[in-house]
Amino acid sequence: MSKWNGKTMTQEDFMEKDTVLVLDRNDIVIGSESKRAAHEFNAKQPTGVLHRAFSVFIFDESTNELLLQQRAIDKITFPSVWTNTCCSHPLHGMSPPELDQPTDVADGTVPGVKHAAIRKLEHELGIPPHQLPHDKFKFLTRFHYWAADTVTHGEKSPWGEHEIDYVLFFTIANKQELNLDNPNREEVNGVKWVSQQSLLEMMDDSSLLFSPWFRIIVNKWVIGSNGWWNDLKTTMNTDTFCDYEGISRFDPPKEHLGGLGDAGLMFGDGDGDKAVGDAS
Repeated sequence: MSKWNGKTMTQEDFMEKDTVLVLDRNDIVIGSESKRAAHEFNAKQPTGVLHRAFSVFIFDESTNELLLQQRAIDKITFPSVWTNTCCSHPLHGMSPPELDQPTDVADGTVPGVKHAAIRKLEHELGIPPHQLPHDKFKFLTRFHYWAADTVTHGEKSPWGEHEIDYVLFFTIANKQELNLDNPNREEVNGVKWVSQQSLLEMMDDSSLLFSPWFRIIVNKWVIGSNGWWNDLKTTMNTDTFCDYEGISRFDPPKEHLGGLGDAGLMFGDGDGDKAVGDAS
């Protein structure tokens, strides 16, 4: 088992040395691959290699605000985009282990993904693990999506994402509990607490870029009349919104089609901003 030390690694190191969990379309682990190889889009693998990921959303209960992150300009994939609080990958061969089995998904515990989330929240935002107890993370669902990084790297981008993404919510009583003054500048350009209205205004601002996975999650599940954000107490304390069996599937927003491998629609859903997908 590896002892991971993000403080001594560069962005190139992460691409070469981090080993992601390779999946079949049913979220069964079938191998591992370097982060670089999994995220390469080319003629041989137009949508990269399907792998496991997670997306964490941290909310302030006192203000009902969400913590956003802007990815650093030096990130190799999707630099400078705004996204959820933390998004990354569980890795192969880690201690504590970050590999979840189907039984972990079925019972909603997903300890491996939570280990990975705690590791990366400390690495990116400096949040100490003692402030991130496992039982306060709420695993809600998984979804399968892909997106070429064409907005930041051009229409023939050699980079992209192809993931089954585990969505985790976490709440704190008051944002003052977290010291976010010194995020890791190799990972994070900035952070911002937002209300639903301010997030919608940001997403309507054409000068701002948002990650395709964030846009899918927000438009499908987080906002709107039945959105998880509208009733955090129910979201966090019941299984009303949980789906541990299905895997929703989405093509990306249209501007993220293509890439170096000229990838087209995979699921036939069109625009990921509409977030209409199957659950097979």
